[in-house]
Amino acid sequence: MARCTLLACLLAFAGLAFGFRTSTQTSSDKPAKGQFATVQFARDILPILSAHCFTCHGPDDKGRKAGLRLDVAETATKTLKSGNRAVVSGDVNNSAIVARVFAIGDDRMPPPKSNHTLKDAEKNLFKRWIEEGAEYQRHWSFVAPKRPTLPEVKNKSWIRSPVDAFVLARLEKESFQPGPEADRYTLARRVAIDLTGLPPSPEMADLFVSDKNPDAYEKYVDRLLALPSYGERWAQVWLDLARYADSNGYAEDQPRMIWKFRDWVIGAINANMPFDQFSIEQIAGDLLPNPTQEQLMATGFHRNTLTNSEGGTSREEFRNIAVVDRVNTTFQVWMGVTMACAQCHNHKFDPYTQEEYFQVFAIFNQTEDNDQVDNRPNLMYLSAEQAKHRAALEAEMSKLQNELKKLHPALDAMQEQWEKEAAKDKLPKNIQAVLGHVAAKRNPKQKEELADYFRAKLRELKELQPRLIRVRAELSQVQPVPTPIMKELADGQKRTTKIHIRGDFLNLGTEVKPGVPSPFHPLHEAMPPNRLALAKWLVDPRNPLTSRVTVNRYWEQIFGVGLVQTPEDFGLRSSMPHHPELLDWLAVDFQETLKWDTKKLLKMLVSSSTYRQSSKVTPALAERDPGNRLFSRGPRYRSSAEIIRDQALFVSGLLSTKMFGPSVRPPQPKTGLSAAFGPGTDWTASTGEDKYRRGLYTYWRRTTPYPSMTTFDAPTRTVCTVNRPRTNTPLQALVTLNDPCYVEAAQALARRIVKESGSTMDARAQHGFRLCLIRPPGEQEVRRLVALYQEAHTTFAKNAKEALQMATEPLGPVPEGMHTAELAAWTVVANVLLNLDEMFAKR
Repeated sequence: MARCTLLACLLAFAGLAFGFRTSTQTSSDKPAKGQFATVQFARDILPILSAHCFTCHGPDDKGRKAGLRLDVAETATKTLKSGNRAVVSGDVNNSAIVARVFAIGDDRMPPPKSNHTLKDAEKNLFKRWIEEGAEYQRHWSFVAPKRPTLPEVKNKSWIRSPVDAFVLARLEKESFQPGPEADRYTLARRVAIDLTGLPPSPEMADLFVSDKNPDAYEKYVDRLLALPSYGERWAQVWLDLARYADSNGYAEDQPRMIWKFRDWVIGAINANMPFDQFSIEQIAGDLLPNPTQEQLMATGFHRNTLTNSEGGTSREEFRNIAVVDRVNTTFQVWMGVTMACAQCHNHKFDPYTQEEYFQVFAIFNQTEDNDQVDNRPNLMYLSAEQAKHRAALEAEMSKLQNELKKLHPALDAMQEQWEKEAAKDKLPKNIQAVLGHVAAKRNPKQKEELADYFRAKLRELKELQPRLIRVRAELSQVQPVPTPIMKELADGQKRTTKIHIRGDFLNLGTEVKPGVPSPFHPLHEAMPPNRLALAKWLVDPRNPLTSRVTVNRYWEQIFGVGLVQTPEDFGLRSSMPHHPELLDWLAVDFQETLKWDTKKLLKMLVSSSTYRQSSKVTPALAERDPGNRLFSRGPRYRSSAEIIRDQALFVSGLLSTKMFGPSVRPPQPKTGLSAAFGPGTDWTASTGEDKYRRGLYTYWRRTTPYPSMTTFDAPTRTVCTVNRPRTNTPLQALVTLNDPCYVEAAQALARRIVKESGSTMDARAQHGFRLCLIRPPGEQEVRRLVALYQEAHTTFAKNAKEALQMATEPLGPVPEGMHTAELAAWTVVANVLLNLDEMFAKR
């Protein structure tokens, strides 16, 4: 309690002294509205209809009123039973839709009881649209993108990338000037965190800052893209989409071994596997010709669905739930559409029917898995190197066993005789315990233990037996790792798929065949309508959404907000792109020029002048573009939960660089709770370097995910998470002030400050500041850090017990040659540095 209070007080002192905030400011993201010369159905009218009218006059025929469907020209312009037509091209007076939206009382549309009211500007848009001919267009996202021409701009010297041309054209149209370029230290930290999830070391940043070559920044980006930490940072984003977890979910939420899929994702991203291949292997790697173990492992993407291990549950019910999740997740991740809405009825807003939903369901309905506790089918994975090593060990074991048989054909009889005659009180206790059991009731381990001991005593086996024991021990270390995979049913076992009435798997309607929604191109006729055909359909150039959704996701990760502000929904109720031409240019370029190369896409984004702008906000910018939708300044927002934790460990020198392998359990508060029917929520913390591994490797239990990360908005991963919210709460400050992980990081940073820098307080303050924030501190910042140190040191010099607690719990004893009060005071300074807004926010 004393430490908590002291830290909080000293942090408050430091915050006031520095003028730093301990939370990230948020602002409205309302875009500036422009006036268009003509009214377009897809851009202007369709969003109004979707928001206010489609519940009664949209794609869902069962909820439709008066037989009127307004999203399709053929039905909107036909004569209704009343004799009226809703839309008459060029004729406002005879277009019933205009009369009804301007009506008063019960005749008004939308009706008063719907609680929907159109604004005058929206009503007038209907009039203008009909006056101009009432031309219908498909929703923008359902039309395959075409590469637009780069716009002309005045400030041509600012252009480093085609991205800049589109952004600058919009800025110039709005009479904006782009922001100045950020200083090199800011850029060094910003791009390192974006590409690797970790800040650079001061030495790496200094090398970039001192490089005067014109291509210094591009070379720095290339170095970052080549780091193994690149794959770890971007795998975290994908694992949210894949709803990856180390547990089955539901009430029992038992452990699941699927970390090999997580490792595959990291490896594929680091190897820069093209995104189309990355997609195909995860959806249908098992259906590729002669699939490799890695391609089979990739299909774990859709084995991340939940498994209910509770006794008495219906396997078929939860198998169906898993298939539904696969349909919803596939269309959410690759196409950004809300197919889940069509599971129980025709979609209320988008043009997907329930029948089409179950046509896709039929594609995923043909796999072997069926909610088994052991998550079978599993791939028993051994790498090529491991398989070779295991085969060599097995061959050596066979040879040794043959030698053993030749030496002693009657070895068992000799052992039996020895057991009868041995002086049991002189034998090791473990052997005495085995001999205490009747021979027939000994388990295999006991039999092996006894045989090894006996044979080791035989003169003829003194050389052979140790070799046998060694080989057996090595074999036990080279065991295949089970990981759940997708496996298609054999032809004679294929399931029939019928529509689930109101989503109930027991209430079946008409039979459906595999297919895809009709608004899009069909599956390839030359292929069986299976998961492989669907995977290739998703990355087909004719697909209007996959490349758009993907580049928008990368843009959002880099710039903090997407070109489409609703990345989870590109349907009729989505927000319009703020830079539609830029979105389409990126989508086409990603496919045609970059060949789905994500590293090249990221390099293009972070190398642009748009990205390199300073993130400083002027009053004029804050008023006219509060959410930075025009990208009139650099990105500035809070980092993710994993990045916040990882960088605290990194700057303190604690972070482990170990990659891959089983998930780890870093320290967390003990609660004494347990799941309804499952194991307790507490765990025994990992030791050694596993305690300090990146957040990506933390054991993820769906019912109780790692608490300090959920406090920073990490999801449970029960379902696909397209984008995480960014909240600011007092709990976050309590975590980074008092969670053992962050306290330990502060203690380690303090020791690093004392060990690595000079003996003066100024030098130490400067070094600690640079480790955390990369940039050199100003004189005033150094003075305030030193003042904080001196104040804390005075307090701790008078209280040895508190000093020892602050300096050593939980990190460990004070190193030889260091002073307790001194380390305690620098720990306070380190904790303040780790809690500065500049640490949490990318600037």
